[in-house]
Amino acid sequence: MGWYFSRQTRDQLIHKLIELQEAENARSEVIAHALRGNVLWSVVRITAKQAGFMKLAAGDSINVIRCDLLQGSGGEWGHKPLDESMHPYYYSCPLRYLDMAPVQSTEWREGVLAHHARRRMPASAA
Repeated sequence: MGWYFSRQTRDQLIHKLIELQEAENARSEVIAHALRGNVLWSVVRITAKQAGFMKLAAGDSINVIRCDLLQGSGGEWGHKPLDESMHPYYYSCPLRYLDMAPVQSTEWREGVLAHHARRRMPASAA
């Protein structure tokens, strides 16, 4: 996926990314979010409105971990939407989010765990 830019502030973009989204096939609700630099981590509950959307029955939900990369350029802010299944190669996702969504990428989750383990390691042990 590419980058999506529009004339808005960083705060406006973040607000847009975490607001409730209603579409014909599904409803997406951010149930947790955290900003780590210019990476917006979210746990999104997707509820199918029609059978077959994301292999769900109508009314069923699934939680996914989303990673939106944020970038400013020329008075505009944009984002690049990614999710766990894409193995985004960013690992600052809050650890508690791993318990909030089913595993989509074991390798990515191992990277998240390793990232947080390195952050907890004293500088003298590195």
